[in-house]
Amino acid sequence: MASTQFEISETLGQLNDLSPAGYALGIHIEYTTPKFMFQTYPKDWLDYYSRNGLLMSDPMVAWAFDTEGAKRWSDLDDPSGVMTKAAEHGLRYGIVVSIVSDDSRTICGFANREREFTDEEIATIQGLVTKIHDNTADTAQLDPKTVEQLKKMSIMVTHPRA
Repeated sequence: MASTQFEISETLGQLNDLSPAGYALGIHIEYTTPKFMFQTYPKDWLDYYSRNGLLMSDPMVAWAFDTEGAKRWSDLDDPSGVMTKAAEHGLRYGIVVSIVSDDSRTICGFANREREFTDEEIATIQGLVTKIHDNTADTAQLDPKTVEQLKKMSIMVTHPRA
């Protein structure tokens, strides 16, 4: 049964509640481009990250392309200091989640300013990401209006009005 835009939106809302300092979801990445991208990290961090080309040295990205599962940022090897820079922007604690099915990979980062995520929170987040990954796996099965709404939501979430 195809997922509705409402169900996906509701799941994104749950992730928003669980990740008080923001998140980035790259859903169904093909080569280096996700089918859908949702980012709620603070704009100053997104701008800094982009301006300084941190994607290529981001330990979350490296880990997630090599592994499946979830890992705390504090457990990542960070030779380029990307996570140190994130902490300077208020993103002190976080997790990375990588979901793989068939030839498709979804990579997500979630942040908290105050504390590490608990094991229970990590399991919940991983389950919600898996749900989004599974519900958007075959865009051909989604109603074209749902696909268009997801693309619009992606833009609105990533580029909110100031």
